[in-house]
Order: sequence, then C-alpha cells, then structure tokens
Amino acid sequence: MSEASPTRAVVLELKDEQRAMHEGYVFLDEKCLLLAGEILRELARYAKLDRILLDAHQAATQALQAAIARHGLEDLQVYPPLDQTAATLAREARSLMGVRLQDATWRSADEAPRPSVQPSPEAEACRRAFVALIAAAARLAGVTGNLERLSFEYRRSVRRARALQDVLLPELDQAVYRIETRLEELEQEDAISMRRRT
Repeated sequence: MSEASPTRAVVLELKDEQRAMHEGYVFLDEKCLLLAGEILRELARYAKLDRILLDAHQAATQALQAAIARHGLEDLQVYPPLDQTAATLAREARSLMGVRLQDATWRSADEAPRPSVQPSPEAEACRRAFVALIAAAARLAGVTGNLERLSFEYRRSVRRARALQDVLLPELDQAVYRIETRLEELEQEDAISMRRRT
C-alpha cells in the first residue's frame, strides 16, 4: 500500500485482503465453537471416568485390606502379581479441527501365575481390583490429555480471532477509508481543475 500514490487497484487489493481476513475470522469463530463443544463433551467423560476411578480406588483399597487381613502384609508382599509383560496400552487416535485426540485403554493379560503362597479369594480379588484401577487410570489419562490439547488449541484460536477482529480488520478498514478518501479528494481536485480550464 502506497500512501503517496493511492489507486483504485490498491483499494481493490485491500478489499480482497479484507474479505479474506473476515473469512478467516468467521472460520476461527466457528472453530472455537466446535472446540468448546468438544471440551464440554470431554469434561462430561472426565467426570464419569473420574467417578469410575474413585470407585476402583475404593474397591482396591478394600480388597487390599481384606487380603492383608487374610494373609498378613509379609505374605501378601510375596503373592505374585499378574504377569503384565503381555499388557498393552491401546490408543485410538482421532482428530478434531487439527487437534489430535486419543482414547486410551489398558489391556492386561488374563493369566495369573501360580502363587507360591496359599491362594485365596481375597488375594485374587485384590489382584483384580488393582488391575481395574490401572485400567480406569489409563482411560482417565487419555481424556485428561485430550482436555489439555483442546484447551490449548481453543485459547490459541480465540487469541487469533481477537487479533483479527480487534486489530487487523480495524487497521485494514482505516487504510481502505484513508485511501478512498484520498482518491475522492484527488477526483474533486481534478474536477475543479477541469472546470477552471473550460
């Protein structure tokens, strides 16, 4: 943009840029709405999974107390855990507006090793309760990561939309107004000079 020689071509270029910026602002605004909706859905999932985790924690605590009451702490410490070498953390990835989301699922081995101490239903229940606790924690961790990524992208999109709306678009509006005003002044000067010549 040249302030010294404003032309209609410059005005047309600025108006094209203005339209593109406005479309960008509308896109960012819609993106913010979609991200906010997904954040609300993930928050609902988080609340549900958090309750499941708390219940699993309480069940694991009660199972541990029952197993300690049956075996004593020393015998329970040598009670073998599930073989977790075959356990996996499965992640299913998806995307929303360029934000990578994932669901995590803990899959443990179903086979329990033969205990070297006296097996009991309390010890087995304790083992299963802690595996369920790990599985609940894995699912909650996936949702927590999703919320972090969504929150970051939402804040970034809001900042960009505000920059377009509050800074760049008003500056462009003023530039177009100044050039159009200057062009009108030049046309009036030309019209006056033409009248004087005739």
